[in-house]
Amino acid sequence: MSSPHTANVEKFFHSPCVFVAGAMTKDRLPPPSSIPEFAFAGRSNVGKSSLLNALVGQKSLVRTSKTPGRTQQINFFALGTRLHLVDLPGYGYAAVGKQKVRLWTELMQEYLQHREPLRRIFVLIDSRHGIKDNDHEFMAFLDACAVTYQLVLTKTDKLSATALAAILKTVGTDVLKHPAALPDILATSADKKDGIKSLRQTIYGLL
Repeated sequence: MSSPHTANVEKFFHSPCVFVAGAMTKDRLPPPSSIPEFAFAGRSNVGKSSLLNALVGQKSLVRTSKTPGRTQQINFFALGTRLHLVDLPGYGYAAVGKQKVRLWTELMQEYLQHREPLRRIFVLIDSRHGIKDNDHEFMAFLDACAVTYQLVLTKTDKLSATALAAILKTVGTDVLKHPAALPDILATSADKKDGIKSLRQTIYGLL
């Protein structure tokens, strides 16, 4: 039997969730409000869209694509009236021009360094591969921006229990190299819904 707190969390995350704004340049960012924001980042094929859909219990709130780099803007979603989920552009996709990379970098810096409602950034890591070089680069970027972030392993259903324990140990060691990263690592599967409740409780606890 679930506790009243757990029931409240689950009810909250099944509130209506809708797209409210998108920005491809820093001048198009919506004005900050008093509503807390939680941002999600990761490599272009890490399963970010699937995880966001699982988080809010919807199948197609965030479009999923087999084409890396499809998310080319910051997208804002309102979950009820109490929080915004923010889908950051995927990184690590080489088939983009230098001009676009520069614009993305400016956009990310503006959002990450000056967004007062931002409570936490979740950096998604594919559990099958661990922290890759471009993940470390992005994490170093967050360290430089001095914003707190937490790692979330995705696609854990693809691993055996032994392999998952090993990658958690490795990632747990690697994350200590990054001063702005929190030590607690969440392990999730959008397909099997593993770890989704823990992610919801983490977010809910920061409201």
